Amino acid sequence: MNKAELKDFLDTKVIQYNNPKFIESDPIQIPHKFNKKEDIEIAGFLTATISWGNRKSIINNANRLMEMLDDSPFDFVMNHQETDLEKLQSFVHRTFNGNDCTQFIKSLQYIYSNHNGLENLFAKHAEKDSLQPSISNFKNTFFEIEHLQRTKKHVSDPLKNSAAKRINMFLRWMVRHDNAGVDFGIWKNISPSLLSCPLDVHSGNVARKLGLLKRKQNDAKALLELDTALRKLDSKDPVKYDFALFGLGVFEGF
Repeated sequence: MNKAELKDFLDTKVIQYNNPKFIESDPIQIPHKFNKKEDIEIAGFLTATISWGNRKSIINNANRLMEMLDDSPFDFVMNHQETDLEKLQSFVHRTFNGNDCTQFIKSLQYIYSNHNGLENLFAKHAEKDSLQPSISNFKNTFFEIEHLQRTKKHVSDPLKNSAAKRINMFLRWMVRHDNAGVDFGIWKNISPSLLSCPLDVHSGNVARKLGLLKRKQNDAKALLELDTALRKLDSKDPVKYDFALFGLGVFEGF
């Protein structure tokens, strides 16, 4: 396929997958349970954090976590007592356990109390062509308070060559407004043009087959290569193609 044919093919796949039906089988359904901005972003951040492994398991565990937060994540984050955190000890998803969960609640409270929330923190360090340095700054701020060393592995750092798939997915949810009711677009202070594709095994393999990516590892260097290719196809909304790459990989076995 030449560039025009590839763009037409991927644009068609975006339309096929970027619609409300996508929500039914995707972890994005968890923040869709909420209406308040802060509830959506906290539910989204926590769900994205545990989004690795079996999708059904991710959704089940994210639902369980929301129940533990009394289905009011922002209120729980801001107003919890130390005794309220005890029930989180039983939570586990893969290597993310109750101690990690407790640390995340405390760090989120710190960010909303001292940095005017998640959107403000990510927007503050956004650069003119990338959010990846912003993610690294976010991690530094997230762990400014006393923390467990083990929990740091659950927040990626692109400046240490991570593709930061889960945080990039979370940022897509918050920043990108798709007119289709999937991504929320509730963060107005960050341009969708700065978003990076949530690079995982599915999107990476499809991108390589389509000639959008040559690097074999799914790391920060591969992400930059893929971002550059996708921005040539649509400079204003490059990560809409995540729907095409993911859909082709997961649903079509492309």
